[in-house]
Amino acid sequence: MTEAPTWRASAAKRLEAKLIAIAGYRAIAALGSTLRWRTEGLEHLETIARSGRQPVMAFWHGRILSATFFFRRRGIVVMTSENFDGEWIAGIIERFGYGTARGSTSRGGRKALLQLAREMAAGRAAGFAVDGPRGPARIAQPGAVWLAQATGSPVLPFHLEADRQWLLRSWDRTQIPKPFATVALAVGEPFEVPAGSGDGAIEEARVKLEERLHGLETRAHEMLAGSRLQAPGSGLGKA
Repeated sequence: MTEAPTWRASAAKRLEAKLIAIAGYRAIAALGSTLRWRTEGLEHLETIARSGRQPVMAFWHGRILSATFFFRRRGIVVMTSENFDGEWIAGIIERFGYGTARGSTSRGGRKALLQLAREMAAGRAAGFAVDGPRGPARIAQPGAVWLAQATGSPVLPFHLEADRQWLLRSWDRTQIPKPFATVALAVGEPFEVPAGSGDGAIEEARVKLEERLHGLETRAHEMLAGSRLQAPGSGLGKA
């Protein structure tokens, strides 16, 4: 049995996590309501849904804020750490309609992956910040492709980029869109991880995912450059 994190023994820390989650949810909801969106590739998500399967949605940790808002209320299940930061992060995303599987690559990861597999079998998509929870940034961990192989689900990579933003001095350079910014969402083509293949296939799929995400980052920047050449509001919308 996994030992509970020591911070859970403190009523003050539990209350702090709850208050951070409430304030964070309200701040993100208020900011998100002002954003405009330019999207490409969402038909891939719709195609997967029509096939009766669910995707393993993969993105970089540094874009977790805009991803949380755009894909809200879809019942997506995501992995969050069991530490204190993971607690208030879970509190925020659950208020946006996400499910959570608690664990990380450093603690409780196998348990969380098995929970994600069960959730996908029940018809829910999974979401992965593939370089989390501690990096290194822009290096994909194998969890998402392992889950895709174990469940027979496609990997669906995507990237988000804001035309005006703040960048935090964190390991992942978290991007916070400024109010009324335009956010480009580039969704790539899904790909499969063959069942029954060995570690070599997992590594090949991990590298493919990493390369796809780098390409989608470039594409999102191109989408924003294109939107600046069009009339204000042309082709834009809200999530």
